[in-house]
Amino acid sequence: MVDDPRGAGRSAPFDGVIGRDLGDSTAWYPPERSPGPDAPNVVVIVLDDTGFAHLGCYGSDIDTSHMDRLAANGLRYNNFHTTALCSPTRAALLTGHNHHTVGMRFVSNVDAGFPNSRGALSTQTVTLAEILRDRGYATFALGKWHLANTEDCGPAGPFDHWPLQRGFDRYYGFLGGATDQFSPELVEDNHVLEPRVIEGYHLSNDLVDHAIEMVSTHRALQPQRPFFCYLAFGATHSPHQAPSAYIDKYRGRYSDGWDAVRRRWFERQIELGIVPEGTDLAPRNPGVPAWDALPDDQQQLFARMQEAFAGFLDHTDDQIGRFVECLESLGCLDDTILLLISDNGASQEGGHRGTVNELRFFNRIEEDVTESVARLDDIGGPAVYNNYPRGWAQVGNTPLRFYKQNTYEGGIRDPLVVHWPNGIGDAGAVRTQYHHVVDVVPTLLESIGIEPPDSFRGVRQGPMAGTSFAYTFDPAAASVPTRKEAQYYEMLGHRAIWADGWKAVTMHRQGTPYDDDVWTLHNSDEDFSETRDLSAEHPEILEKLTRRWWDEAERHGVLPLDDRANELFALRRPGVVDRVVYRLPATLPHLERTAVPDVRDRSYCIRATIERTNAEQGGVIVALGSWHGGYVLFVNDGHLVYEYNRAGVVTTLRSEVPLPIGEIEVAFAFERTSDNRGIGRLLCAGAVVGETELETLPVRQSLYGMDVGRDAGPTVSRSYTGPYPFEGTLRDVIVDFSVEAAARSATAAGEMRAALGEQ
Repeated sequence: MVDDPRGAGRSAPFDGVIGRDLGDSTAWYPPERSPGPDAPNVVVIVLDDTGFAHLGCYGSDIDTSHMDRLAANGLRYNNFHTTALCSPTRAALLTGHNHHTVGMRFVSNVDAGFPNSRGALSTQTVTLAEILRDRGYATFALGKWHLANTEDCGPAGPFDHWPLQRGFDRYYGFLGGATDQFSPELVEDNHVLEPRVIEGYHLSNDLVDHAIEMVSTHRALQPQRPFFCYLAFGATHSPHQAPSAYIDKYRGRYSDGWDAVRRRWFERQIELGIVPEGTDLAPRNPGVPAWDALPDDQQQLFARMQEAFAGFLDHTDDQIGRFVECLESLGCLDDTILLLISDNGASQEGGHRGTVNELRFFNRIEEDVTESVARLDDIGGPAVYNNYPRGWAQVGNTPLRFYKQNTYEGGIRDPLVVHWPNGIGDAGAVRTQYHHVVDVVPTLLESIGIEPPDSFRGVRQGPMAGTSFAYTFDPAAASVPTRKEAQYYEMLGHRAIWADGWKAVTMHRQGTPYDDDVWTLHNSDEDFSETRDLSAEHPEILEKLTRRWWDEAERHGVLPLDDRANELFALRRPGVVDRVVYRLPATLPHLERTAVPDVRDRSYCIRATIERTNAEQGGVIVALGSWHGGYVLFVNDGHLVYEYNRAGVVTTLRSEVPLPIGEIEVAFAFERTSDNRGIGRLLCAGAVVGETELETLPVRQSLYGMDVGRDAGPTVSRSYTGPYPFEGTLRDVIVDFSVEAAARSATAAGEMRAALGEQ
């Protein structure tokens, strides 16, 4: 038997005849992989941190006309749920398994050392892209990935968990959880791209341009093959950034504040039928003040932040419109199953006052409202990294309680629009059946006519956890009960379970015993917004549900429970944290911010040998971050300069004497003296030529990555115009931690533990 190299990745026999020469041989061609002549295309569009109420067709006054048109010609679901956080939802969306089962308890940045929290999709679990590609689909991924560990996101990989290794033919997007919309850190296929600052650029436009190019090229050259396009926008995750015309469109729209706007959106939801009559509007969440009680300057600031969000979503809608118009012009829209979802509820991560520099929020640095108001006209533009306050997040989740990260409905009930003209005969209808993101893969496979594989690449596949909701596409399904039996939830220690129309839910307080958590009970069929606790009336139902939660936890790999959150970003896999010397050549490509040497709360030295032939030569030696925070070592006007940007507060250290011409070693050394404090020194040929005290960031050191020999993208310093390449000769840049063990201090860990605020 001869193996055929065209065996689609598997050992396959050659069914022709191989003789001594061509005359006594018979050629044979394996059949083309195909899901069948009637297999539809698949498009999955994922919005980020977009709440249940944010789309116009779900009640808001934000102009989302293109998404609304998809809803008008398709189905809207008002009982669709996600996991409460981005990476876990995406893991479930692409596998049909619960997020703990496939190793994604938390965001993908870290590996916490347990099977449920590896921070990468299990290699034992097949993805939707892998299934479809094996059946002949072309597969494209664009935008946010956030399914690979921090340590694996650098230009050297390993690439095991990047999109092309998990079933996608092409990829264009960003690997992390969020990015600057005007100057993103991008990856194309398996290589990183050089950051650029381009007038008029916006990431959402760029993603759709590439999606149009990929689909158009495929349809021109391989029209017989269906395609799967996974389009995951950075919108509407912070920073809320959009072209100014979109933000200006909403000027003054939200001056009456979150209480009035939430009431207005709620009334529209009732009119639209997306929320049932008799629903109570949930009270303001704890810690959210009445709008009328806020000072005028805060009202002005917070209204502007909501305007920026609205402009961001409006702009995203127009890009979705461009992509849908492309599908229409190619003649394939009617035969494309298009799903539009959000990954979780609206985000509480802007805190109670919002932020114009989210690096401050993650490092627990209090924002001065007066300072933020002074930057009012910058909000939504490239000069700030803004997020709105929690009051507006609750508006986005109207009429529900709480937010992203929580297992109350505000964190997990999200919009779902399904558009498929050739497969849905009830255009514009609302479906009320209870379903979850884990149900998407089974739904798509059933709709295409593909059975989930029993094994993949020699690995046996267990049954998917999801329940297909393809039955809801039938016009007669408007009032049929859900086929889903139960669904558990767990996020950061918060827990919930739904079964048979009842839901038990608890809000966990970080660091307290799980047995102390107080559960509430809600009749989901009658209490859309979870405002009526029936635990006292039906203790037997509550006890049954909480027992079942533990059964589901055992079954799906939820344990051990772990309520750590942002402090997990301090973890590094063994072997990574032990590294003490990084040698970074001048030819190094841009490093994404999660793949850089970690200088937080430890002593270190950055040194390099440079050679200049004249006193005018200068430029950047190494830069990490952007004007929102980071550090840079550079030569300017003949002097060695180090700037540390502590989330907008800049400390500049300049050498007391000019650097000599010729070859010389220069360095910046940081001596840690206490938690997140120390002495910074500039050195020239081993001699100290400048010294200052520094207070450093404890949790996240930057929102942007690292460059050697230049400062690409938004620059760290205002002292030069990027990329400001080094004009002389630059040898390797060496980052050396050998002066201190890599263990983190208990105090720093405590700071990180509280960095996301109250859960």
